Amino acid sequence: MSFERVKTGIESLDALIEGGIPKGRIILVAGGCGTGKSILSTQFLYYGAKHYNEPGLMITTEERPKSIRQNMLRFGWDLKELEDQKKLAIIDAASPKARIPSSEMYKISYYDTNSLLLKIYEAVNEIGAKRAVIDSIPGLALRLESESEIRRAISQLGSLLAELECTSLVVSEVNIPGRLGRFGIEEFIADGVYLLENTLTDGRFERTFSIVKMRGTANSKEVHELKITDNGIEVIPRSE
Repeated sequence: MSFERVKTGIESLDALIEGGIPKGRIILVAGGCGTGKSILSTQFLYYGAKHYNEPGLMITTEERPKSIRQNMLRFGWDLKELEDQKKLAIIDAASPKARIPSSEMYKISYYDTNSLLLKIYEAVNEIGAKRAVIDSIPGLALRLESESEIRRAISQLGSLLAELECTSLVVSEVNIPGRLGRFGIEEFIADGVYLLENTLTDGRFERTFSIVKMRGTANSKEVHELKITDNGIEVIPRSE
């Protein structure tokens, strides 16, 4: 069976997964601090909106949108331009979590899962979003009181994104050996898992990229070098 493919905006990554992510799938982007998770995810949205005619939605739960826009200009990615063109929407779920007023067009006034789900549904339909990014799951869970609430919220988000047929990247942190997310459920709502790591090699840290799983797609089994360049993320393939 062949699937319609969604290009990630990273050609060397697409080459490792038969040309792109199967349309409508959810991919977990897992890794520690400083491994490039947010850059990779934003690159996926930017290239989709700018070059592939696929509007995108970002749900930010940790960093405020203003800061994201400023940081991504270092790669030449003008997110505000795409927002003005209705090719990108950023839901500010970081400010209400910190009880800070927000002037963003897309925001939730009170931080709870139902409000966030409704805002995602509205934004996807308003701009016709084909791609989505949640950055990040740990930020989403900060105001939830129990592990059962966290698991339910993650499951609800996964179900909504699947229902909306958005090809989605969901960012989470790896801080427990043997888990591919902080809460042990993220990998189970995902159709694929990208693992980004900092590895100590010959006395220096090297960023690496690997594909832990990818349903419906043949994929590389190797650990590849990952670089953050002036143009964003680049995966340096290693021979199988």
